[in-house]
Amino acid sequence: MESLILNEDETMLRDAARGFLDASAPVTAFRKVRDDGTGFDRGMWREMAQMGWAGVLVPEANGGADMGHRAAGILAEEMGQTLVASPFISSAVIAATTLRAAASDRLAGIADGSTIYALAIDEGAKFNPKAVMMEATQSGNAFKLNGKKGFVAEGRAADRVLVLARTSGSAGDADGLTLFDLNTDRAGLTRDAIAAVDGRDYARMAFDNVDATGDDVVGEVGGGLAAIQTGLNAGQAAIAAELGGVSAGAFAMTASYLKERKQFDKLIGTFQSLQHRAAHLWAEIEVTASAIANAGRMLDADPANAAVAVSLAKARATDTAKLAVSEGVQMHGGIGMTDEFDMGFYMKRARVGAEWLGDYGYHAAIVAAARGF
Repeated sequence: MESLILNEDETMLRDAARGFLDASAPVTAFRKVRDDGTGFDRGMWREMAQMGWAGVLVPEANGGADMGHRAAGILAEEMGQTLVASPFISSAVIAATTLRAAASDRLAGIADGSTIYALAIDEGAKFNPKAVMMEATQSGNAFKLNGKKGFVAEGRAADRVLVLARTSGSAGDADGLTLFDLNTDRAGLTRDAIAAVDGRDYARMAFDNVDATGDDVVGEVGGGLAAIQTGLNAGQAAIAAELGGVSAGAFAMTASYLKERKQFDKLIGTFQSLQHRAAHLWAEIEVTASAIANAGRMLDADPANAAVAVSLAKARATDTAKLAVSEGVQMHGGIGMTDEFDMGFYMKRARVGAEWLGDYGYHAAIVAAARGF
């Protein structure tokens, strides 16, 4: 079994990331991003790319750092603690992992931050790739794409998008799905912003006779689910890590408040009932951190068999983040419900992260099936 303890390089990466984010992207910085409607700070993303974060999963031959999925999880967790908004998961994790397998010449653009990718899969209320019904009608080496995608992270800012569409079969079939890599200014592709509760960049995409060719296909025609699967697993592990950071950030803010707030002339942190609740939350965060670390290690060591570890991490991280933000709001009392206080941002990020690329039920079902239930 791979060690869940950080090695020297990973510890240095974590410490460097924490120092940079505390100084340049504190929680208070997200309020400006939320208020101006940009979805994320492009200047901050350029700085992250210069530090090698955008290329954490890109081979060195393509200008990347190639540090692996555990390292990507460390970065995602640190970003989650201060609620950094960026295309890291969509572009640097999902797209980089997917296109790496296809030996894409676009990896260099991902690594230097000049190309931002989005992922267009969801069509219904819940994540379910096999249910995709968007049509990609083939004629020779050409395709016409028609349909809609309902929840595309970084959908407005993206330069390119990975699109899963059906070239054969029917809803529910794993076969017959094809993955396309398209530029977002292609004729017939429109994007409409979604006003999500966490204030980040999401869009609906509509495809009206969008032209594609065989050169736009990632992997094999009809084999799109296989082409994107490791990328999805990588993205799910990174979201789990971000949610782990959200939990840790919310807990730190709550613990600090318990040590400062007085009631009846006593610090509320001395109240035994609150101590028990805080201790329980801390324990849940630590156990979840181990599951997140294991998912990253599995993706690095045996990506073909990492799905269960990833789903376990995503399910636990979703549940723990829900507990962390709920306890945070409750222990802060009335101010925890106000927009002026940052705790609400943690709750909103946790709510959206819980749904993206599969909710608790989706991932718990995968773990249960693997265990024979």
